[in-house]
Amino acid sequence: MQLRPFALERFFAKYEFSVKHVLCASDCQTRSVADLAKLEPDLLDRLASLRLGYVDSRGTPSLRTVLAEMYEGLDPDQLLVFSGAQEAILWFYFAALEAGDEIVVHAPGYASHLEIPRSLGATVRPWRGDWQHEDRLDLGTLESLVTPKTRAIVVNSPHNPTGYSMPRTDFDALHALAQERGIVVFSDEVFRESEHDPKDRLPAACDVSETAVSLGVTSKTYGLAGLRVGWVATKNRPLYEKLAALKDYSTICNGAPNELLAEAAMKHRGILATENVARIRANLDVLDAFFARHADLFAWRRPKAGPIAFVRLLKGEVDAFCDALVRATGVLLLPGTLFDDPHNRFRIGFGRADLPAGVALLDDFVRDWAAG
Repeated sequence: MQLRPFALERFFAKYEFSVKHVLCASDCQTRSVADLAKLEPDLLDRLASLRLGYVDSRGTPSLRTVLAEMYEGLDPDQLLVFSGAQEAILWFYFAALEAGDEIVVHAPGYASHLEIPRSLGATVRPWRGDWQHEDRLDLGTLESLVTPKTRAIVVNSPHNPTGYSMPRTDFDALHALAQERGIVVFSDEVFRESEHDPKDRLPAACDVSETAVSLGVTSKTYGLAGLRVGWVATKNRPLYEKLAALKDYSTICNGAPNELLAEAAMKHRGILATENVARIRANLDVLDAFFARHADLFAWRRPKAGPIAFVRLLKGEVDAFCDALVRATGVLLLPGTLFDDPHNRFRIGFGRADLPAGVALLDDFVRDWAAG
């Protein structure tokens, strides 16, 4: 197994903790343990008395009970907790694929969904959104990509990095096709519940299919990346058992404090999500005004969900633009080349409280860039 360096993570390792404003973050505003304790009054006492032994490798029963409330008709034994979403992604591909298999993957996208299958000897067929039409995925194209060797279709909605949100009609057609062909849908739902209007929210894939796998995490919508708690939800028992057995070769189980804090947070996930979506909406108003002032330089489309969008630079080359920006101002944008996107785009994030300050610096920089 040979994995290429994770270009996006190497990029963040270089910049994330040394710049003034990470204006490309995919997670929402975080909060402290004390903030969570305001929502869960006995949390600090429970944390102080917590035994620091191993926990259930599937996730503590109380955490899985809370997580199961996110889904329709799933019980806690159909939830499997991991150390972040990344561990779950890794073991899904080990469980679902063998060398010579094929997989269809929503693209551009998170590198793990592309590189891990390739490293296992699977053929990856990218299912690319139409960048000229709001990055929409075409169902006819999907049918042409599926072959008798296809074992999984991987989708991410709301989507990283474009912010694309799949229409319900397309979502239903996708699952109908997968069930007809006996293909597992791996649905990356880490931005679920960050829809700017709840009516745009899709069902969880595991709620509409007996074989689909839904991926969740505390990091994105809820702003709790430091907990490193992710999970899969599925009615697909054979696949669940494979995932549970593979986890024995990595973390075995999460840290007890992480799971206790995650349980407390997810009891109140509605509050966390509502506050972060309100911040997203306010920040989008700031971005609408900024991009309106610079319509000759950027092609901007306001997304319907999530804390990120993909913006096209109309003048100059995107890597040079992002590099010059961070050097001059300490404001970090993510060039789309890190997603192998050829359309001169960058990812911007708007789920954090410091966005207005970062945009003010970006505004000053852009005037000089446009004049150059």
